[in-house]
Parts: sequence; C-alpha cells; structure tokens
Amino acid sequence: MEKYTSLSEIQGLIAQGAITLPDLLEHYFIRITEYEHLNAFNEVFFSSAREQAAAVQARMISGRAGRLAGMVIGIKDNICYKGHKVTASSKMLEDFVSPYSSTVVERLLAEDAVIIGRLNCDEFAMGGSNETSFYGPVKNAADHTRVSGGSSGGSAVAVQAGLCLAALGTDTGGSVRQPAAFCGKIGLKPTYGRISRYGVIAYASSFDQVGTITSCVDDAALLLEVLAGADDYDSTVSQVPVGSYLPKPTTGQKRRIAVLRETIESEALDPEIRSAIMRSVDTLKAAGHQVDLVSFDLLDYLVPAYYILTSAEASSNLSRYDGVHYGYRNKEAAGLNELYKRSRAEGFGEEVKKRIMLGTFVLSAGYYDAYYQKAQQVRQMIRKQVDKILSAYDFILSPVSPTPAFKIGENIKDPLVMYMEDIFTVLAPLAGNPAIALPLGNNSEELPLSVQFLAKHFDEEGLLSFSRHFLELTEQ
Repeated sequence: MEKYTSLSEIQGLIAQGAITLPDLLEHYFIRITEYEHLNAFNEVFFSSAREQAAAVQARMISGRAGRLAGMVIGIKDNICYKGHKVTASSKMLEDFVSPYSSTVVERLLAEDAVIIGRLNCDEFAMGGSNETSFYGPVKNAADHTRVSGGSSGGSAVAVQAGLCLAALGTDTGGSVRQPAAFCGKIGLKPTYGRISRYGVIAYASSFDQVGTITSCVDDAALLLEVLAGADDYDSTVSQVPVGSYLPKPTTGQKRRIAVLRETIESEALDPEIRSAIMRSVDTLKAAGHQVDLVSFDLLDYLVPAYYILTSAEASSNLSRYDGVHYGYRNKEAAGLNELYKRSRAEGFGEEVKKRIMLGTFVLSAGYYDAYYQKAQQVRQMIRKQVDKILSAYDFILSPVSPTPAFKIGENIKDPLVMYMEDIFTVLAPLAGNPAIALPLGNNSEELPLSVQFLAKHFDEEGLLSFSRHFLELTEQ
C-alpha cells in the first residue's frame, strides 16, 4: 500500500478527486492493522476520527477547510484529548479519560487535522528506547528486533511505517529527536516555551516541550505555525510573535556552522555515524558554507546535570499520583500511608520509581546544595557557552545518538548505558534552544542514521529553511 510523505501531496490528490479524506483514513486504519505487531498505538480512535474526516471532507469541498485539512496525525499518549483516554503508557493512569483537551490538540482540531489515535511511549516519557511502557516496547519498522527510540517511539514508528502522516511527541531530553533519528524521520524540538504545555502530562516542567515527527520539513514548519504561540493557560509560553516557518529559498545564502569537536571525536560515537556526518560536512563546505570544529568542554557535565534536574522535577510532578486524587488505587491498604506506598509501588514501573527516588534524594536536606543547586549552576554555564558559540555561528552540528537503533533488551538492564544514549540530545533542552534531527541515509545494516542541528532561541524559521537546504544537498 502507498505511503504518503507530505500534506501537499495529499491535499493535491484530494483536490483532484483521486482520493477522499475518509478513504485516506480507512487506508491508515488498514495499515495500522497490518503493522499491529510494531505496537506503535496504544489506542486507535476509530469513531471520532471517522467523524472528523467526514466533516473536514465537507469543508474541503466547500472551500472552508483549515490549513491542516488532509493531515491524519497521531498524538503521544501523554497529550490530553477530551473524552479520550490518556495514560502516559503507565498502569497508574490505565483507565483515565481526559476531561479536557490540551492546547495543542485544540489547535490541531481548529485547523482540521484528523487525530487518529494515541501513540505508545516510555512510561511518563521516562526512557530512551520505548521499553519502559506498560504496554510493551515499540518495534522499529526497519528491524523488528531493534528499539524505536524513546520516549516518543510510537510517534516515530507510526510515521516511519506510514500509519499516519505526522505525529506529535514531547522532547524533554531528546525524546522527539532520538526516535526520529532511529526511524529515519525528521524530529523537531522547538525553543522552550514556543508551544504550550497545557494539557501535556508533566515529566520535567522546565524541560518538556511538544515537538513534531514528520517525513518532510514543510510539514514540520506548518505544524509549528499552527501549534506555536501565546496561551492563557500556560504562563511559561513565550509571547514572541509567530511568523511563517515555511522554509524560504536559501540560494546564495552561506551559513556558518559549528561542529562540536567533542561529539564528533567521542569514542562512544559509532564509526558509520561519524563517517556519514563527515561526508555531510564535506558537502556543506563544497556548497560554500563555513564549517568549523569548535570545542565544547562541558560535554561530560550534560548527562549528570540533566538527570539531576529532571529527576528532581519528576519527583515533584509525580507526587500527585498517590491513590487518592485519581489514577491507580490499591484497594487493600489498611491506612493512608500504606495506601500511598502500595498505590505508587504497584502503579509505577521500575524506571519511573527509580527517577522519583533519585529526584527526592537530590532535593532532600543536606543534598540540595550539593546536587540540585550545583546542577542548576552547571545549566547556566551550559546555556552561556551555547549562546557564545551561536553568537559567532548560525547553527551547531552534532550527532543525535552515539549509535543507531540497538537491540530490544540490549541496554535496558544497565541504566548508565541507557542514560549515556542522551549525551548528544540533552544539550538543546538544557539550554532551551530549538534543535532538529535530520536523516542521513542508512548504515551497512540498513538502519537509519541521522544528524542534529541546533539554532538560536526562536530561530525556528532559519533552522527549518536550512534543514530543507541540507536535505536537498545530501539528497535525503
């Protein structure tokens, strides 16, 4: 069956009468059934999606449809959609039905996107392989024995396998970009505060950011235009005006690109990823762009600072799941303290409990200054160094992940190995900058490879325009 790769392609076919939106939706339903073994969806919204498709088709015929008409999109299972379940792939929220919709869902619906279902993810977005999900791991469509990446693994595989046109994920430390890289797709993490977090189940509030996974840059740009902007329900959203993010022609425009030396020369970096990136660097230089190796001597501090801060915030955010307010509740506890303990012990998975305990420890008396406060100081140092590099360069280039997609079960028992998978992605959320993962072909085992570009705060327009130019140069 055909796989569609852009909204413009679909809108053209609908305008020609070659397909209808309800027919397109049924096409995706068939593919979801055919690829059910990938475990990308936690739930498919058959009824509501069919109603939406019929209504949007009528508006398309009358010429009154929104900008996303024709887009069938999935949402990560930590994004609230009124009247639909949202579980964060956790037993803790197994049967929870959201009483309201997130801002991002409201904006998708207002522009006539059709939401096809909720996508599997690591539990409460805590993981880098989609192996911590209560519903089991998502399998990579390129090799079913390998992970999809995480935490937005279901979102990446749904786009990779053609189960929907695009997907929303969330990126706390790389959870959009890393799965997009493992699946050969485009993963965009906007500037922190560019998109409202209202109605998105919180993991680490000063890091969490909704992002997109698509097959083309233009779709990522259009989705950002729709989703970005001020929101009265989220005080952390920026008031910076939303312009047009659709990529502009870059003919004759030469860019300055800083390649982080410590990332490219890292012993942990897979040789085929390094070779692919260096070939792309040569291509950029041949096109007239300035590409320089630049030192970033804080690389070894990224992962420790990230996990101290995010675990501390997780400890605070997840304290609401106590068996009293809502969520999983143990029915045999004899008293309140036992109810708390048993509900949390039974409702949360091992990785979530590990991070809650780590976060509680670094926030405790006697350790707050030694760990949490010091990590905040390191975060400020990181942001200043990134700003300094971007004062002299337009973009920062680095790998997305040290390796291509690894085998399911290969690393999950070793938390240090798993956490170090984030070494190249956590820089952008620590500094709050926008970043994008772009495909770089496949390796000798036909596994997708990728490269990452990071831009100045709120320069998504420049980042997206350069991304399309880069993909044209490298013919991806």
